[in-house]
Amino acid sequence: MFNKIITWMIPFMPKQLVWVFSKKYIAGETIDDAIKVSRDLNSRGIRITIDLLGEFISNLDQAAENKQAYLSIIERIEKEKINGNYSLKPTSFGLLLNKELCYDHIREIVSRAASFGNFVRIDMEDSPCTDLEIELFRRLKEEFPGNVGLVFQAYMKRTLQDLKTLKDLHSSKSPLNFRLCKGIYVEPEAIAYKNYQEINEHYLEDLEFMLSNGYYPGIATHDKTLVEGAYQLLEKYKVPKDKYEFQMLYGVTPDLRNSIVEKGHAMRVYVPFGKEWFGYSTRRLKENPKMASHIIKALFIKG
Repeated sequence: MFNKIITWMIPFMPKQLVWVFSKKYIAGETIDDAIKVSRDLNSRGIRITIDLLGEFISNLDQAAENKQAYLSIIERIEKEKINGNYSLKPTSFGLLLNKELCYDHIREIVSRAASFGNFVRIDMEDSPCTDLEIELFRRLKEEFPGNVGLVFQAYMKRTLQDLKTLKDLHSSKSPLNFRLCKGIYVEPEAIAYKNYQEINEHYLEDLEFMLSNGYYPGIATHDKTLVEGAYQLLEKYKVPKDKYEFQMLYGVTPDLRNSIVEKGHAMRVYVPFGKEWFGYSTRRLKENPKMASHIIKALFIKG
């Protein structure tokens, strides 16, 4: 209860204090910070995906600015020869303001990444965005079959059906590439599973569908139970190690991450950076209220 109260208070705390929590999960505010973290991860055999923080913009000028920022990021990452790709949130490009302009912005980003033979992941946001983001992905997948992917959230009751519905876009030459995570947004019980065990069961059900149909899954979890379940499914379907990868957030469960890498599985770490880190940080804290105690300790314990 104490941690939940502190979590509720976090948005009202000084940013300098919240940074004590945030710096564990965010590369920094600049592309140089992101490159430094990415190089370190690459040196340990870990791929990365770069994400410029920010979402739910209020005007289309911001959408254009975000597009230019991503185009610059791609040029810099490719120049630095980082082993990684790109993640983005469609609301940062005006999805809820003008979906056609959003499509044009993201298409330009995907096209630029594709010119380098690289890949862009479209993040899945909260439920008002789901159909719009699936439609966006479908349009881009048809033009850039090997250069764009999507995210699905296992706690959404619709996810398995969505995975089935998109099967028409799948081929062995250009498999569907989906990141599967549990989900973080607060959704109504009518459309989202709430129970931990129930969410895990559906996560593994979704993953099994993907593996059994030849999709390329990004197995995105920090839950040891799900990692063990994934191992069993990978063995069951004899999936080659180049046909899937595990994915984790920067700074989260590094011991579990290292154990996966040591077993020879591909690992990709989500590396967020940017000046809009505050909203991302508060969401991470709401996801894991136990972290609140670390912030309180920072007030009183030096270092």
